[in-house]
Amino acid sequence: MKQSLQLKLHQQLTLTPQLQQSIRLLQLSTLELSQEISQMLQDNPLLERLDGEDRFDAPAGESPAEESRSERDEVYEEMAWGDRAVTPSHGTGSDDDEEHDYQQADASQTNLHQHLCNQLSLTPLGARDRQLVGLLIEALDEDGYLSASLEELVELFPAEMEVDLPELGTALKLLQSFDPAGIGARELGECLWLQLNTLPDDLPHLAVAKTMVRDHLGLLAEREYGKLKKLFDLSDTEFIHLRQLITSLNPRPGSDYAPLDTRYVTPDVFVKKIKGLWMVSLNAEAVPKLRINEMYANILRGNKEGGVSLGAQLQEARWLIKNVQQRFETILKVSQAIVDRQRMFFEHGDVAMRPLTLKEIAEAVELHESTISRVTTQKYMMTPRGLFEFKYFFGSSLATEEGGATSSTAIRALIKQFIDAETRSKPLSDNSIADLLGKQGFVVARRTVAKYRELMNIPPANQRKSI
Repeated sequence: MKQSLQLKLHQQLTLTPQLQQSIRLLQLSTLELSQEISQMLQDNPLLERLDGEDRFDAPAGESPAEESRSERDEVYEEMAWGDRAVTPSHGTGSDDDEEHDYQQADASQTNLHQHLCNQLSLTPLGARDRQLVGLLIEALDEDGYLSASLEELVELFPAEMEVDLPELGTALKLLQSFDPAGIGARELGECLWLQLNTLPDDLPHLAVAKTMVRDHLGLLAEREYGKLKKLFDLSDTEFIHLRQLITSLNPRPGSDYAPLDTRYVTPDVFVKKIKGLWMVSLNAEAVPKLRINEMYANILRGNKEGGVSLGAQLQEARWLIKNVQQRFETILKVSQAIVDRQRMFFEHGDVAMRPLTLKEIAEAVELHESTISRVTTQKYMMTPRGLFEFKYFFGSSLATEEGGATSSTAIRALIKQFIDAETRSKPLSDNSIADLLGKQGFVVARRTVAKYRELMNIPPANQRKSI
């Protein structure tokens, strides 16, 4: 056999530690950032606080943070999802389901990220595929959804890595095969469809259920039961069983692995009106004051040969200081852009809220849309009107007769105003409210009024009537 030498080139997927840290810090809440920095201060002698104190303890008397209400949350409510509708469930498994009980017990000790990484470590994969799946795990939100699109994630990789959509899509399919079922979905319909795929093929109406959640979930959420029964040629009994099957699924597969600790809110920024302009400033108490420890830095300068370990820690400390500074600069820039576009809200309240998208803010501050998504999650601004999560200021648009648009938040505020001012002996029906909105130039259907009324926990007219 003739021996020969061969030269082969191969690419390896790498995200620099500095970039990974920057992305991670950006999506942390203020409390989570404090925990991250406290750990770094313990591990790295080259890093120290300027004032020598931790300033991140939750202030006494602050309220727990409320969950942000995304579009997915609204669908949860509309579906009336059994016992696991709107709030994350913990330990909801039945007593006779031993396997589920075991998973619940494990979830109390393992977070979602660890649970998925444990499965990844046991899956036979090449290094590149393992890194791709690992990145997708990092990108999941606490409910187990992939909130960023594959197109957005592809842009995070250096061009020389040549990561394309089909390759990342294959990695996503692998992640979606992990436990819990439904993990890695990009929207609610896909999450339910993935869970249905794990059920036995001979289950009655399984194929219809898959089609319904994939293509007609909106009709189910809007309670258009008659249309669905006609569309799929179902009897009343068949439809009841089918709906029970769908609502037995878990719309938040990652919630069982969510920590049970109480969360407290520290505002990241303050909003004040100064000389007629609404201005944003950082909360000084939320910004850590970090610096390099000069004593250890001097030791490193005088011991260049034996300071390999200290040299690495010095680099890590510099990265952390730079990334923390960049994090707060980005938060300030994004929050000011939000306030500039929602100026009328600060002047007049919810009725003046305008439609706003992540894309609009991304273009204004020249950042990627996925970055805006990270910045607006678990970040809060204290305003003269109260404490709000950044995401509160984003909402879908509804058409007006003049061809313009208004936000769903403004419509909800108007509906509440109409109901608060109604005569209790003759409460307004949803049709009447839709007509009143129409007279003010807002094109809103009756069922949309009903949906918003239910989201605000306002009963229908017949239950509001008093003699």
